[in-house]
Amino acid sequence: MPPSLQVGPYTVIALADGAGPFFSPRSQAFPEATAAQWAAADRFDPGALDADGRWWLRFRAFAIRSDRGVTLVDAGIGPADSPAAAWAPVPGELPASLAAADIDPAEVDTVVLTHLHTDHVGWAVVGGEQARPYFPNAAYLLQRAELDAIEDINPQLRSTVIDPLRRADQLRLLDGDTPLRGGERVLATPGHTPGHQSVLVTSGRDLVAVTGDLLVHAVQLLHPELAYAHEMDAERARSSRERMLHHPADGTLHLATPHLTEPFVTR
Repeated sequence: MPPSLQVGPYTVIALADGAGPFFSPRSQAFPEATAAQWAAADRFDPGALDADGRWWLRFRAFAIRSDRGVTLVDAGIGPADSPAAAWAPVPGELPASLAAADIDPAEVDTVVLTHLHTDHVGWAVVGGEQARPYFPNAAYLLQRAELDAIEDINPQLRSTVIDPLRRADQLRLLDGDTPLRGGERVLATPGHTPGHQSVLVTSGRDLVAVTGDLLVHAVQLLHPELAYAHEMDAERARSSRERMLHHPADGTLHLATPHLTEPFVTR
């Protein structure tokens, strides 16, 4: 069984899809980080640095399971022919991780795409020329602001992801914060991309934030003010990150992160 976190009636399950080095040195990705900040980040997450000094990323999606259904947050790096193949370690392992969690793709009724970067949409649509949604019974949720910016993010994804979802009548566009069901809701967290979104799961005094790329390395968790070179709007990204990490909660905030070594971090 993949790693999971129980919060009231919700089981948040970490679904591994792969691991590999980032395509550029981490010093270029976070040019303002100091030596002391890197040292602190390496103590917090030593698995994010490989033997050759490269930034080592995990790629994962998350499932949220309750008696109300199954929500998938993000769709990983995808199969060998996915849009992420140019830089990510495809083929991904998400189908095997779903099976290990006893989740049939047909059981997933909601897929939240945090944003339109290729390592987060890889299994959304499969089949090449016979393109079809991998999750046949799911509504795919995307912020309208993200779709509006697709030409700046990755125009290729219009034909490979958006159009097939529209043909299947499975694409649902959101405008900002949106309740899903029960204790699940979408929170708009723009900056990394214009329509980046995260998912919050609340039960009693516990809160789980499935962050997407709100933060991508422990150095941003420890120092949320640090900009990431691949954020489209660094100031909005910082504001979204600080709002999440400083979320007013009487209980415990858990972060479910796609790229840190450990899938769950208690803030």
